This record gives sequence, C-alpha cells and structure tokens, in this order.
Amino acid sequence: MPVSGGPEGTPQIGVGKADNSPGEAARTLIPMATPTPSPTSPRRALITGINGQDGSYLAEFLVGKGYQVHGLIRRASLFNTARIDHIYQDPHLRQNNAPGMILHHGDITDANILERLVRSIGPDEVYNLAAQSHVRVSFEIPIHTAESVAMGALKLLEAVRDYQQVSGRSVRYYQASSSEMYGRVAETPQTESTPFRPRSPYAVAKVMAHHATANYREAYGLHASCGILFNHESPRRGETFVTRKITRAVGRIKLGLQGALFLGNLDAQRDWGFAGDYVEAMWAMLQQPAGDDYVIATGRSMSVREFADRAFAQVGLVAKDFIRFDQRYVRPSEVETLCGDASKAGRALGWEPTTGIEELIGMMVEGDLELAAQEKTLRDAGHGVRTERGR
Repeated sequence: MPVSGGPEGTPQIGVGKADNSPGEAARTLIPMATPTPSPTSPRRALITGINGQDGSYLAEFLVGKGYQVHGLIRRASLFNTARIDHIYQDPHLRQNNAPGMILHHGDITDANILERLVRSIGPDEVYNLAAQSHVRVSFEIPIHTAESVAMGALKLLEAVRDYQQVSGRSVRYYQASSSEMYGRVAETPQTESTPFRPRSPYAVAKVMAHHATANYREAYGLHASCGILFNHESPRRGETFVTRKITRAVGRIKLGLQGALFLGNLDAQRDWGFAGDYVEAMWAMLQQPAGDDYVIATGRSMSVREFADRAFAQVGLVAKDFIRFDQRYVRPSEVETLCGDASKAGRALGWEPTTGIEELIGMMVEGDLELAAQEKTLRDAGHGVRTERGR
C-alpha cells in the first residue's frame, strides 16, 4: 500500500518566544506556520501506533465520525499496514482537508519528527498508542521498551505542549496506560486509585508514561487523559499474544495444520474485553470538559486455561489434549490476577462494554478458522503461505 507524501505544513524558523509560565525556566520556542481550521474543516486526530490492533479500530471509528486521521507508522521493508488497508485512501484521489486517513513515516522515539508532525498537522486530538507492547519480550529488550513506552510518551507530550504554547490552540491528549501497571495487585477489583506495583519492564515504563501525563495535566493545564485499559482482544490481535496464539492454534489444529499448542502460565487471570469497544472509551475521554484517568474493563476475569478451554470447545475439541507447557513463555515475575472496576467510566463517560467474552472468543475463532482454511487450500495446491494478516 502506498503511503502519503508528507505533512501538510512546514515549520518556520524565526525569532523565539519566551515561555513565562509560573515555576518554569523560560525557554525559546520557534514560531511556525500552523494550519488554520475553517468552520467547515473536519476535526483532526493524530494516532501513534495506528497500524496496531487498537490504532486500526480507533482510526476506523474516527474516520466514521468524519475526522481527518493522521497516523504515525515506522518505515519497514515490507508493508505493515494490513489492519488499516481497508480505510486507506489514495492521496492522488483524496481532496485536501477531507475526512479520511493520512499516514506519515516516523517513530515514537524521534522527538524531532513528533514535534514536526504536531506542528504541521495541527491536531485537535492526539492518541498515543505506540509502544513495544509485549510484556514477556520487555524482559529481553528493557531499554528499547523504556525508550518507546516511557520516553516516547514524554517526547510526544512535549511536542503537544510546545505546539499549544506557540499556536494558542488547545489539543486534547490520550495516553494508553495499562492494567499491567497494577502488577502484584493491592486489591481486587482494581480502580483508578489502586496503587501501582509493576512487575515487568513494560509495566514500569507504562507507569512513568502515566504519571508524566498526569503531571502535564496538572503543571501545564493540558487536557490529558489516561485510559487504564485491561486486556482487550480481537481478530486483529498480534499472533504472539496469548489469546490470538490460542485461537490461531484452534483453527490450524482443527484443520490438521498443527499438532500442539505451547503455552506458559495457564493460571494467570485476566479481564478480557473487545478492542473495538475500548477505543470508543478513548474517544469519549477526550470529549469531556477536563482530562482525567479512567479504568476501562469488563469487571470479569478468566484464566488463560479457561480461555483456551472455551476456544477449543468452539470447534468441538478439548484443549488439554493439545496444550503443552513451555518454560520459555513464563515471565520472570508474573502478574497473577487482574480484574478492573470501570464504574467511573460508566458514570462519567456513559461507557460500558457491549461484547461479552463468549462473543469475543467466537469472533476470534471464526476469523482464525477462515485463515486456516485459506492456508490449507493453498498448501494442498502446493503453494507457500504467509500465515498472518489483518482483519
């Protein structure tokens, strides 16, 4: 899929302007040419991590509401946009300033590109979803995880703050926080006031990003909200995440393409919801009069073992006949139980999950059965197969 050429505006270099906010050392900022929205212009949103599970559902949702959505994607030698191909518009055919999706190359760790994009796009809303988001992998690459999750959020907050200061326009900011921050939980269910006890490099980095967002809200008056999202899944979930790993195996085992499924801790309990429901809560947070923190969850938890049992049962199989234990998938320090209380989001945002766990498992198994059937057809015809796609 082709990618659009570049940002719509270009920063201007000139004489600086001092920031005289209380308690902060004055610094020089560069004036710029910033887009001036007309009364008929669509609202503009910038999404980092737009080609991930959550980013794709959020982009879909915002485009459906008439937004012009700008997405940050990393340069790759292979196309990595399968989850958003269906909402992509050829830049040669799209009218300027029209609703739709525009992609920009960059990286959440690059402060320069973040500042340039925020200034040239002039977003009304910024959603920070980019991260190295695999908890187990964060133990193997802790420095990269911290740079993308924690420092990436800080760099984006700075870009938004600078843009607000020099443009005089208000930007609303969403930070993707995580239930993993609760770690060794102090209470169940977990609420916005439950202490954080992170147990992985990923969770530690998320705690920093969460507190940085709250600090920018309090120190600079930024309309910034944190969504403490509990586990949320879908047919678009990456195949290395345990729920999708399970449903992918269900489809392949059912059709004789795979013999066993190797997993780690089957007793860990998680509060699983549907990602498509959860992105609506992200948007709702930024429509409130002021920023705040919200738990987004179903209020019900289930073990990995039970999730697997239900997934295999969907196709008439018994999970224990196929599951094998592999120590490599066990985390050095585990989070045993997570279950969220989203009553604040219900009261303030009018949000509640609409997709139950059986429906969620059903849609994931159905999608992966279809994938497995396509794979089997191609293999039977003697063709090689790529086994992952976006749905």
